[in-house]
Amino acid sequence: MIENHHKNIATFIHLSTFARFIIPFGNFIGPLILWVANKDKSPFIDAHGKQIINFQISILLYSLIIGAITIPFFIFNFFNGIDFIDFHGFSDFHFNIRRPSPLLYFTGALGGLAIIAFILEIVFIIKASLKARDGELYKYPITINFLK
Repeated sequence: MIENHHKNIATFIHLSTFARFIIPFGNFIGPLILWVANKDKSPFIDAHGKQIINFQISILLYSLIIGAITIPFFIFNFFNGIDFIDFHGFSDFHFNIRRPSPLLYFTGALGGLAIIAFILEIVFIIKASLKARDGELYKYPITINFLK
């Protein structure tokens, strides 16, 4: 039987990923510190710590891939349509809006995908913390197992 203390630690390991909203890379630092300090206390804590760290590394990898795809298209589209702002002093300033490039739609779709992925990440973290509170193991979807 899993002790309540171990359930609480596993829950806090998952919830510590929200530290990213306070400190940079808090989603890695918080779980890593809690997991390393407590992984020898229980296999339950060790399994949950590995899962959240694998999930955070996977999310970082997926974000870098989406960013690597999106940013070049955005820059290409921006410099292709750089003439949409005509600035000839403050008395003659106007926007020249024309039909946007299809690359802008593609970039917007990838940006929308990133927003949906962010929302799903929060949902998965909350679900995992509730499973840990109940003493169950949780396997994050779309996770690459770096730590086994």
